[in-house]
Amino acid sequence: MTLLSSRLRSDVRLEDVAAEAAVSVPTVLRAYGTRARLIELALEKVLEGMGAELRRPEPGDVAGSVTAWFDHYETFGDVVVRNLADESDPAVAPIVQIGRTRHRRHVESQLAPRLAGVPEERRAMVVDALVCACDVYTWKLLRRDMGRPRDEAEATMTMMIEALLEGA
Repeated sequence: MTLLSSRLRSDVRLEDVAAEAAVSVPTVLRAYGTRARLIELALEKVLEGMGAELRRPEPGDVAGSVTAWFDHYETFGDVVVRNLADESDPAVAPIVQIGRTRHRRHVESQLAPRLAGVPEERRAMVVDALVCACDVYTWKLLRRDMGRPRDEAEATMTMMIEALLEGA
């Protein structure tokens, strides 16, 4: 699990897993069957932990949601961005798709109280815009590319989300 949360899925080698667990590669294979199954099980555990973290704020609490997203991105953002860059790899593509689906679902559930008044014909467009505003790439632009301090980057993301919700 530690390797999966810090490295690209395609970079996780059975030798590394075995070394971390202080066992042999055949022992790892006997326990999990295949590398793909090992990674699948580890991913499920990583995603369970991520989901709980991201659901901490009350739905509708934009600032709390942004803080939770930043907590998540500060821990996993760099590896997520690397996975996105490597999404053409068949071993990485399923992780990327799971992440996209979960991110959209999470944005909708966290911001649901604020989306209640959005006219049905505009809802999909507003949710699309919010998914973009809350995305790991937005975090990357603000924190990595522009070098903004975390509090300033959070304030910027919050401002974008509030502007979208108020303009909806």
